[in-house]
Amino acid sequence: MLSTGHTQGQGWTRFGSALETLSSRVAGPVLDLLLPLSCAVCGREGQLLCSACEPSLPRLEQPYCSICAWPGRRGVCSRCTASPPAIGRIGAPYLFEGAVREMVHSFKYGNFRAAAPTLGALLADHLKRDPMSADVLMPVPLHGSSERQRGYNQAELLARAIARENGTPLESRALRRTKKTPPQVSMDGYAQRIGNIQGAFGCDGDLRGVNVLLIDDVVTTGSTMSACAQALKASGAGSVLGLALARQR
Repeated sequence: MLSTGHTQGQGWTRFGSALETLSSRVAGPVLDLLLPLSCAVCGREGQLLCSACEPSLPRLEQPYCSICAWPGRRGVCSRCTASPPAIGRIGAPYLFEGAVREMVHSFKYGNFRAAAPTLGALLADHLKRDPMSADVLMPVPLHGSSERQRGYNQAELLARAIARENGTPLESRALRRTKKTPPQVSMDGYAQRIGNIQGAFGCDGDLRGVNVLLIDDVVTTGSTMSACAQALKASGAGSVLGLALARQR
């Protein structure tokens, strides 16, 4: 059990390191059974996030760009003004820092799939406060080789959890990643990130009139979701919106 009294996310930093070491030796579903859930903030065992600690997570608060949710910007930010994205708007309940960062890191890189229901429920609750109308949920896809290496697509696990919570249908096959690219976080700037992801997605099937809500774990600049939206609209999709658990500053 993680001891209480840690600063936010400190206990999970150590837990995440241990988790990554163990996950290199144990298959994901087995790992979920071996490791008891503990609160990412206070360390109390029983659940990933206790009700007392959830309000302390770093929320994305106004002002932020009305399209890409870039924190600290009012109205439409300079990036979205200079190069209007294909996506209608992106929403996110939290900032990518503190305990949120630790939860996402262990979920994404530590093979901690058991986090998906809790994180998905946080996103479903956000949609109740800030509705984003959609006919289907679509996870941002990984390249096939990346998904095989990781063993799962964390965005798809989140989308499945949201679908169970609010009943919106899930479509996880229409959108695909056609090009393996370096992680967006490794790019030096916004222009590099746009160039890195350009043409990396394709879409199968006729999506005429279908309103899509893209799901991902973290938004860095919004360029990945915009590239997805471009591919979806080329297949006839109506509105394309985006939702992630956290937005990077």
